[in-house]
Amino acid sequence: MLKFASIAGLAVSLQLVLGAGIAMAADATAPVKVVMDATVANWAGGDSEWQDIFDDSKLTTIYSKDFVTKYQAAAQFPAADDGISPFDYDVIVNAQDACPLQDVKITPQPPKGNTTEVLATFKKSTCMGTDADYQATTTVRFEVIQEAGKPVIDDIMTVDDAGQTNSLKAVMDDLVKQQQQQDQSQPTDQQ
Repeated sequence: MLKFASIAGLAVSLQLVLGAGIAMAADATAPVKVVMDATVANWAGGDSEWQDIFDDSKLTTIYSKDFVTKYQAAAQFPAADDGISPFDYDVIVNAQDACPLQDVKITPQPPKGNTTEVLATFKKSTCMGTDADYQATTTVRFEVIQEAGKPVIDDIMTVDDAGQTNSLKAVMDDLVKQQQQQDQSQPTDQQ
């Protein structure tokens, strides 16, 4: 009888652990949904106002501290003279132009340690034609971690046209390094 109780206790413990992992994965979709909802709205057409996925309210609630630090450093060098963003393209659709997004799905993967990868898949070019390239599904990988007891996006991974995977945190680091190199190579005025 004692052996049966131990096995039953182990089974309950295993269910709790697995349930916690699934709950973490489910919670991990929350910040991704905020980004994807804004992105879907941005490309829906019509007269709606553009939703900045990096505005202050989102930076302080859905991104990790490390991501925010890198974004704020890169934002010191806006892509446009009158802009505030370090990017001259939509980092989710990985382009300057897109159609209304189709077949949007958000799928958490099993957690690995403190990180849950959440996949966002969608079609971004269906209005441009019927060729296979225009009907292709795009996948964006969000790395979500737990920080201060809540899920936050720590990185956004996209694949470019050449098939190269790009980390948005690495892109932001590169923007800062390029600007620093450019600043160092410019002659200083001597008085």
